Amino acid sequence: MGVFYQHFWVIFIVVGFSFHAQVLNSQNLTCNRNDLSALEGFLNGLDEESGIDGWNTTLSSDCCNWVGITCYSSSSLGLNDPPDSGRVVKMELGKRRLAGGLSESLGDLDQLKNLNLSGNFLKGSLPTTLFRLPKLEVLDLSSNYFSGSIPASFDLPSIQSLNISQNALTGLIPAGICNNKILDINFAVNYLSGYLPPGLGNCTSLQHLCLSSNNLEGSIPEDLYWLQKLNRLSLQDNWLSGQLSDGIGNLSNLVRLDLSQNMFSGSVPDVFSSFGKLQYFVAHSNNFTGSIPSSLSNSPTLTLLSLRNNSLDGPIDLNCPAMTSLVSLDLGSNQFNGPVPDNLPSCPKLQNVNLAKNNFRGQVPESFKNFPSLSYLSLSNSSLSNLSAALQILQQCRNLTTLVLTLNFYDEELPSDPTLQFENLKVLIIANCRLSGMIPQWLNGSTQLQLLDLSWNKLDGTIPVWFGGFESLFYLDLSNNSFTGEIPKSITGLQSLINRNISFEDPLPDFPMFMKRNQSVRGLQYNQIWSFPPTLDLSNNLLNGPIWPEFGNLKKLHFLDLKFNQFSGSIPSNLSRMTSLEALDLSHNNLSGIIPPSLVNLSFLSKFSVAYNQLYGEIPSGGQFATFPNSSFEGNDGLCGEHASRPCKSANQGPLESPSRARRNKGVIIAMAVGIGFGTAFLLALMFMIVLRTHSRREVDPEKEEIDANDKDLEQLGSKLVVLFHNRGNNKELSIDDLLTSTDNFDQANIVGCGGFGLVYRATLPDGRRVAIKRLSGDCGQMEREFQAEVEALSRAQHPNLVLLEGYCMYKNDRLLIYSYMENSSLDYWLHEKLDGASSLDWDMRLQIAQGAARGLAYLHQSCEPHILHRDIKSSNILLDGNFEAHLADFGLARLILPYDTHVTTDLVGTLGYIPPEYGQASVATYKGDVYSFGVVLLELLTGKRPMDMCKPKGCRDLISWVIQMKEEKRVSEVFDPFIYEKQHDKEMTRVLEIACLCLSEFPKVRPSTLQLVSWLEDVGLSV
Repeated sequence: MGVFYQHFWVIFIVVGFSFHAQVLNSQNLTCNRNDLSALEGFLNGLDEESGIDGWNTTLSSDCCNWVGITCYSSSSLGLNDPPDSGRVVKMELGKRRLAGGLSESLGDLDQLKNLNLSGNFLKGSLPTTLFRLPKLEVLDLSSNYFSGSIPASFDLPSIQSLNISQNALTGLIPAGICNNKILDINFAVNYLSGYLPPGLGNCTSLQHLCLSSNNLEGSIPEDLYWLQKLNRLSLQDNWLSGQLSDGIGNLSNLVRLDLSQNMFSGSVPDVFSSFGKLQYFVAHSNNFTGSIPSSLSNSPTLTLLSLRNNSLDGPIDLNCPAMTSLVSLDLGSNQFNGPVPDNLPSCPKLQNVNLAKNNFRGQVPESFKNFPSLSYLSLSNSSLSNLSAALQILQQCRNLTTLVLTLNFYDEELPSDPTLQFENLKVLIIANCRLSGMIPQWLNGSTQLQLLDLSWNKLDGTIPVWFGGFESLFYLDLSNNSFTGEIPKSITGLQSLINRNISFEDPLPDFPMFMKRNQSVRGLQYNQIWSFPPTLDLSNNLLNGPIWPEFGNLKKLHFLDLKFNQFSGSIPSNLSRMTSLEALDLSHNNLSGIIPPSLVNLSFLSKFSVAYNQLYGEIPSGGQFATFPNSSFEGNDGLCGEHASRPCKSANQGPLESPSRARRNKGVIIAMAVGIGFGTAFLLALMFMIVLRTHSRREVDPEKEEIDANDKDLEQLGSKLVVLFHNRGNNKELSIDDLLTSTDNFDQANIVGCGGFGLVYRATLPDGRRVAIKRLSGDCGQMEREFQAEVEALSRAQHPNLVLLEGYCMYKNDRLLIYSYMENSSLDYWLHEKLDGASSLDWDMRLQIAQGAARGLAYLHQSCEPHILHRDIKSSNILLDGNFEAHLADFGLARLILPYDTHVTTDLVGTLGYIPPEYGQASVATYKGDVYSFGVVLLELLTGKRPMDMCKPKGCRDLISWVIQMKEEKRVSEVFDPFIYEKQHDKEMTRVLEIACLCLSEFPKVRPSTLQLVSWLEDVGLSV
């Protein structure tokens, strides 16, 4: 035994010395001349600005000491070179911001074993010689910009790991990539097409095969099922189709199998009984039919089973006692029927269950009382009944944190049983169920609530005072009920809306929840609780009393909606302290007094309405108020100013009176008027006779004739008040009567949107043209100046990617702008509002929209004379025509500026999420500010998310912060909207993401010009 240990130590020392010698070799060896020449060729192929620190061929020719280079002695490699000759065996230059192409000279590094150039900006085709290196074991070219095809002459006999993922490679996968040594192949996120090649079965040692996010089609070849050492197979996000072969059962060592987002059909084969390591089976978003195979429903190793969004049917039959490892079960959006499976509590580790949108019937099973591991449960839209019994059962799930029961239990009563307890509940959504009753006392015990949605029911009674004790509650939606009484003042003390210190340490599974905005079936989808914006929505109830000044404490609140209630009193000026507020709706109440001027300080306020109250006085100007439509103030006869139907009195005319005081004085005024009238009538008659005699022989004064004409009703002169810039050869004058007829007298049914300063109506002119008419209701003053500015700006700005101003007119107190009609509404509508709108915009369309919008913005900045600064670039101001071409709209905030001048303004305008950081530091709006806002639009196109969707879970307070964080964590692929990530355009998307990040630099000088934006985005379109 002692002899054994002696031999062991001798071997250990010898091996250790040998290894130490090899490590020191790079410091003591002289670089082989051929290797030096190959590295010089590589260096010369890079862009000039892509130098590598320590690589200086003029100062040192000893490449073995260069950064990222490792050499072994020729003798240790068994070569006959001089003893001190060093051969390059490793070249590790990942994430060094290298740009340029790869030289064919790399193929001369004939002893190279490890080449890592990942995470750079290398482009061009892959050198053919690189794929003929006889000793190469590891090749990592991932996350670059390589294009073209993979060389067909593929000859890497020693290769063990091959990673060329996240590039722009096209063509077929070579047939000769396999040998009996290769362990890892990763070609994900490229544009590879065609069928999976034959010969994959020859990779007999292969453990990981990732071909996801390409354009591969056809079925899975049978020889792939020979890879019995394979532990991870990732084929998601392709166009693979057909039925799965039973041969997949040979891959018994699989740990993860991802077939999602393809076009597989038929039933899932029942061949997984021998899979003793399978943990993740992900096959959502295919066309699978039939039932869950028995070999999966009995698997003791599965932790995740995701079959969401298929056409599976029948009852759900899981052998839960056997599924001892199952944590997440996602079977939503299928056609399962029968009762909710009652044996799910028998899965000992099951925490997350999504069974939403199936065809269940009946009630929540009694067995769910014994479901201690359950944390997340969604049964929405499942035709369930008996809410009282459901809550009695589910309260026994002591670890339940999220409960979604929307669209069930129709016309039942919300249980008030005081014995109910949900002490760990963080999310409760029981919306759109037409429930009656009152808010139950038992909710008071759910002290950890963060999100509560009881909207679209028939609940009544008062809002409990104890709601203010929910320290983590940041989203409360009680809208569209029948609540009465005052808002409890305690609501204004919600700590989460004051300091926003909420823990989101346990993210929910990626199961969808929806926020309902109206009576239609569509809703706004959120997959994580922290995606919901901080909100108080108490609209459409019967609430009364004052609006508390203490609401101003809620500095983290984004949306406050109190419309359609019976609130009275004045609007507190303290509301201006809600510095994060995006939307404030106080319309359709009984509020009186003035609109507090301090509200102009709400820099992020993008939606505001006080319509149909009893307000009076001057409408504040400045700040965001310049962007609100007249409809935000209508129904208040006492208001005056640019958005009202009458101007305000000048200072020497005295202050405006309230409507009530005006009524009290009306009698006195009438009496005085009558007395004065009779007293002067006689004098006027006498003067008239004298003047008539004196001027009886004079000719008519032409100026007097013009004044008389102007005093006529404008409807009689309508044909002279409509100006058309592009009459298309039609000499027929357009009258105001034509505009009234084409809009049905501006009927609400013809409203298609709300643009800057007014509502937008669809109309069809007499010559058949479809147009959009923006109605800027208001009088003179600033409103008229803004109207003139927009007319002048757009009349000079003619470009295919700008909304064309066809004409305008001035009618009574209205200003009308006539635009070309955009058939497909706005980009905001398609990305965020329209049901299935985002899924209809594939990547090609989104890129086309980005390119068009950039061209329009570049024209405004560079070509239009004088240049125009937009100042409100956002997705709702990008309109789409019938071909989904982008057109920039809404120049109500534009100011004409001379070339090379900086536009200075005292108004901080824009929309929350789009405003550049420098606008908060100085009142200066610049071209680079527009570029910043455009970068936010690019993020919307890439992610499908709103600019302020990310509600501050530690550093992810908005979309920009979230994207930056994901990039830092190397999780860029998770940023992209899955609707376009399925379309196999990840490389282009990654490039556009880089462009967006440059636009969003906190330093304006670093941001590109709009001409650069156009060039870069056009290059993206040509890179395929």
